[in-house]
Amino acid sequence: MKNIPWSHYQLFLSVCRNGGLSGAAAETGLSPATLGRHMLDLERLTGRSLFLRSQAGYRLTADGERLQALLGEADGNLRRVDDWRGEAAAPALVRLAIGTWNAFLVSAHINEFCREGDTFRLQFLVGEARANLAHRENDIGIRSFEPEELNLASIRLCSVAYAPFRAKNAPLSVAHRWLAVTQDAAVSAYLRWPHEHHAADIVMTASRPRSVLDLAEAGAGIAVLPCFIGDVSPRLERAGPIIEMLTQPQWLVTHEEDRYRPEIRIVADRLMHFIKARSALYAGRRAETE
Repeated sequence: MKNIPWSHYQLFLSVCRNGGLSGAAAETGLSPATLGRHMLDLERLTGRSLFLRSQAGYRLTADGERLQALLGEADGNLRRVDDWRGEAAAPALVRLAIGTWNAFLVSAHINEFCREGDTFRLQFLVGEARANLAHRENDIGIRSFEPEELNLASIRLCSVAYAPFRAKNAPLSVAHRWLAVTQDAAVSAYLRWPHEHHAADIVMTASRPRSVLDLAEAGAGIAVLPCFIGDVSPRLERAGPIIEMLTQPQWLVTHEEDRYRPEIRIVADRLMHFIKARSALYAGRRAETE
């Protein structure tokens, strides 16, 4: 059995899918007679009767059904391998691990990152958790602290300020209504701040920071947001001064061995220039450079 060609198994699956030789012939391009001979060879080599043959078609025996089940998973894995091999011919993929709000701003200016003539694909991996690159989980990341890992390279970008925001012309009652992410989603200092300082006044929570922005713009309450998000929203205004204890730096991080790959270098340079050009906005000075 070890010498059975894989092509015999593939033809067997084609006959199973099509219920007989005629349909499999149309799928494979082989004649029904040739397919029939291959199925007889397969039965001989396996020592099992795989089909009940009739004028109505080919029906699987119990052994045939068992073989089909065993081959189904293997065939699926082989197809995934083929897909993986095909990716080698596709443009290089750059994986960018980025927080919710940087992704929000970058997406609004995506033409500064993806340009006509680019020979790479860009994948956004959006979340609040720390960007992992040490084992090449991602290609580029933005962190709020300088990496300690020796195999990572980093560039300091600019500081990010946070402030409370509410809807413009919101009623006075909003001053005592706070919005926050759920506690299990509060993985960053600014997300924990409402829980630590206004827990009794939180009237709504959401599992994602993006929903908190939507609620604030709708007038549901006050939300702590990065100034580079709150200050550019035409529907929001500051509900208080910058919360100094939340101000933090940003670092662009790449893997030491990959940072000179052309596609990673291009995206990293574009991201660095994009953020540094808006350093005043990030710092809460409301001066977006457009």
